Amino acid sequence: MTEEVLIEISLIIGIAAITSIIARAIKQPPIIAYLISGILVSPLVFGIIKSDSLIQIFAHLGVALLLFIVGLSLDYRVLKDIGGVAVFSGIGEIIVTGIIGFFIAIGLGLSYTPALYLAAALAFSSTIVVVKILSDKKETDTLHGRIAIGILIVEDFIAALVLMILPVIETGTYATILAELGKIALLIIAILAISALSFKKLTHYLAKSQEVLFLFGIGWALTIAALFNYLGFSLEIGALIAGMSLASTKYTIELSSKIKPLRDFFIVLFFVFFGSQLTTISNPELIKQAVIFSVFILIGKPIIIMSFMKIAGYKKRTNFLTGASIAQISEFSLILILLGFTLGHISQDLMSLAILIALITIGISSYSIYYAHGLFDKLSGILSIFDGHKYNKEIKIVSNYDIIVFGGHRIGSMVVNTLKKMKLRFIVIDYNPKVILDLTKKGVDCVYGDASDKELIEDLKLDKAKLVISTIPELDANTLIKYRLNEANSKAIFIATADYLNEAVDLYENGADYVIIPHLLGGEYASKMLEQNKTNPEKYKKEREGHISQLKKLFLY
Repeated sequence: MTEEVLIEISLIIGIAAITSIIARAIKQPPIIAYLISGILVSPLVFGIIKSDSLIQIFAHLGVALLLFIVGLSLDYRVLKDIGGVAVFSGIGEIIVTGIIGFFIAIGLGLSYTPALYLAAALAFSSTIVVVKILSDKKETDTLHGRIAIGILIVEDFIAALVLMILPVIETGTYATILAELGKIALLIIAILAISALSFKKLTHYLAKSQEVLFLFGIGWALTIAALFNYLGFSLEIGALIAGMSLASTKYTIELSSKIKPLRDFFIVLFFVFFGSQLTTISNPELIKQAVIFSVFILIGKPIIIMSFMKIAGYKKRTNFLTGASIAQISEFSLILILLGFTLGHISQDLMSLAILIALITIGISSYSIYYAHGLFDKLSGILSIFDGHKYNKEIKIVSNYDIIVFGGHRIGSMVVNTLKKMKLRFIVIDYNPKVILDLTKKGVDCVYGDASDKELIEDLKLDKAKLVISTIPELDANTLIKYRLNEANSKAIFIATADYLNEAVDLYENGADYVIIPHLLGGEYASKMLEQNKTNPEKYKKEREGHISQLKKLFLY
């Protein structure tokens, strides 16, 4: 028996490794590879999995560790830093997607409880997939990247609540349901209270030994998961709460990094197990349902997000790039479906439906994220209905500005301060409504828009400008600005910004007069400071006070 299990796991990991290599080559996330590996090892294809119950146990362990790490990142204090648009759009998308998804499910003949589970599953997008691809594209720090990640954080918080609520929806009357939720709430409060009172000092002591800290993290996660399971609740919820109880300690990153390799091994088995539950690919009704739900996710979910972001006042480019990022279902979706199946609320057929939806939406959305900028260029005309105008200034650009600054945030804020001191005539262009509001309060001439807006660029009279500065570290945006300058026969000096050396070289080749590379400038400044101050504490104290003063001045930006 032991030998058979070892052979099965070896074959599963081997097949997963091969499919992962292929997935990487065709720009697909690992989740797709693992799900396909599950289908390959299932009775539907090669029939490798024999120890189904043991693999399921490993899968549950993987889910528990995944949710523990998710819980570690769900510090409630993060909510205040996310920003209004992420909270507004995230909650709005979940509600609208869930309601529409529920009625589509009912319309396709699903009963109340399966429709409710599927609606909840459709509402969430994949943090793992989105963050990985945005990181590959170097877009996690762009405006649309920050908003997309903010929305995903909101979704993770709500998914945690859904994981707690769904297991008790069929426990009886409303009074019984409320009683069960009350028990969960009391248990969570007790665990969080214990951790708040004792874990700060305990983790500080344990951190002196990396091995002990690692074992403590694993032990705490599995103990709380087992406790929740023993009390009749989901072990997945227990693992999530275990992580949340440690989220406010200063060792969360260290714990996450230590546990991730172990989690990755078991999570492979989770997705493989889930993929192996696909019972058929020849059922026309199942395929029809999967296609209908997938079309709704791939098209409907981005439209919902773009609509909420338009209301919040954002431009169509930011709205489209954000919406395109979250057009898939989540790993949380699969966990919810597995939870419903484990509790006996849903059937094997619904698991098969969820697998097909995951394969379709994650597979297609991966390409839509990779090629979002090209898609936007092609669809820009019809996307005008999603262009937010709430923060547009009711002014006509009639003055001829000597200097035009694209991007008034971070580097841009320092540029703006310098230009104000120099009393030069300049205007700032930015597509973040918050930045526009802040600049307006400070009396800075500014316009809400982006570099891809041809009419705006024409209004700016680039041919009259003497200096154009772009603090936007996006190659496409800077290339487009330079193209518009050439088109207007402008003789303006063009200063661009790039985060990466190869992009800086490309900008120079395209005619940029100078390219700001923030980390190189930071390194140069740090080197000069070291040369000047050496090990003199008084000099560093003076540098510190000056830096704090500068940060406070820029805080509103």
